[in-house]
Formats: sequence, C-alpha cells, structure tokens
Amino acid sequence: MHGYQIMQELEERSEGGWQPSPGSIYPTLQLLADEGLLASQSVDGKNVFSLTEAGATAVASIEGPLPWERFVGEGGAAFADLRRSMFQLGAAARQVASAGSRSQAEAANQILNDARKAIYRLLAEDDADQSEG
Repeated sequence: MHGYQIMQELEERSEGGWQPSPGSIYPTLQLLADEGLLASQSVDGKNVFSLTEAGATAVASIEGPLPWERFVGEGGAAFADLRRSMFQLGAAARQVASAGSRSQAEAANQILNDARKAIYRLLAEDDADQSEG
C-alpha cells in the first residue's frame, strides 16, 4: 500500500476515530523502513510499502489491542472527541500566537500550562485508582 491508502485503511479500521495526516504517516513509514521493518518500492510513481520479514515478526509479537482498535466501539467516540478537542485547542492557541496581544499570549500560555498539569493529574489519579483495585 502507498501512504494515502494506509491513511484510508487506518481511518476505516478505526471507524473514523483515527484520521492520520500525511505529516504523521510519511515520517512514520520512513522510520519503519529505516529500522528494516518495511520495504518500499516505486510503483506507478508512488512509494508502495510492504512488511519485511522482520516487520512481519514484529507485528506477530504485538500483544493486546492494535492501535486503531482503541477507536472502535463504545469507547471510540471518547477518543475521537478528545482528538477533535486537541486540534481545536491547538487552533485557538495558534490564533492567539498570530493575532493576539502580548497579555493575551501570556494568559493563553498560563491556560495551556494549567490544562497540561490538570491532564497529567487526571492520569496520575487513574493510575492510582487502578493499582488500588
């Protein structure tokens, strides 16, 4: 498959919950090729990727759910909503960075830092709850 087909396949397998961009897919494919897990060849002017023997072995050794399976089913909507919110937050921050005043930039930075810390606290609480149970 070439990169665009891989993006479509991931979106389909995740029921629309994971829509990777070319900016994330192509560097990842290159990294996997550099590690010897993928091979690429030019077909009709497009790089087509396939698993190497080492790649097939690595895939066979994966335990637990595959990455796109987190986005499927009942819990998938929560992950899709989270991704959407992340992109919207990033867009808002970029707007402040490009059109805001210095005081708005400082305030936005504080909001982002507070949000980051709150999310890490959330993860820490979840880990503590799981280890007690």
